[in-house]
Amino acid sequence: MTTHVLGDTAALTGRSLRHILRSPDTIITTAVTPVALMLLFVYVFGGAIRTGAGTSYLEYLLPGILLITVASGIAYTAYRLFLDMQGGIFERFQSMPIARSSVLWAHVLTSLVANLVSVAVVVGVALLMGFRTGASPLAWLAVAGILILFTLALTWIAVIAGLSAKTVDGASAFSYPLIFLPFLSSAFAPTESMPGPVAWFAEHQPVTSIVDTIRALFAGEPVGGEIWIALAWMVGILVVAYGAAVLVYRRRIS
Repeated sequence: MTTHVLGDTAALTGRSLRHILRSPDTIITTAVTPVALMLLFVYVFGGAIRTGAGTSYLEYLLPGILLITVASGIAYTAYRLFLDMQGGIFERFQSMPIARSSVLWAHVLTSLVANLVSVAVVVGVALLMGFRTGASPLAWLAVAGILILFTLALTWIAVIAGLSAKTVDGASAFSYPLIFLPFLSSAFAPTESMPGPVAWFAEHQPVTSIVDTIRALFAGEPVGGEIWIALAWMVGILVVAYGAAVLVYRRRIS
């Protein structure tokens, strides 16, 4: 049974990835907005923002830009899932001896691959802009693991949106608050510089702990307790979103 599910998931993931390869503008579009924001904040606003971090502003904001890259990319997952639902692909799959869970997992794994490629593009641009890090290979692996977990958590939210949406625009609209969330965190400026209520929200929302953890890993500094807060947020969101997505999926195909 497990082999059957893995084989079906691999086949359907290959199908989705081929669609992306035929339309690489998906990855390019996903990377354009974060790169534009990075250029804008570094070269226009960077000189006016005091971080007190002792590093360049590019090094300070890159973790937040990477999260925005993922938040931008998952909108395409909801969009592609919605089109499959509307195009009758799911009904065709149900008439075939295919594991039902493989349909969703194919979209999730496609999202993971596409978003990691977009993240790599953004990191490449940051290196061209002068980003340097003393992070060890282990720290880089930890950053990759955090971004993978973050992508999976948001992708399952995208699955819920794609299954529940009534229109194409509605399928991707959910991502706008997620893209905006890093701006209300420590991603672009220290929370101490924000007004009281905004600072409280910024300090207690998940993006801040994730950004602070990645920033510390890039700087080769101890991550402290922030990494456990970040992991708790991401795992919690992942579990809840996965459970909700499965329930919505079962209702749609029943």
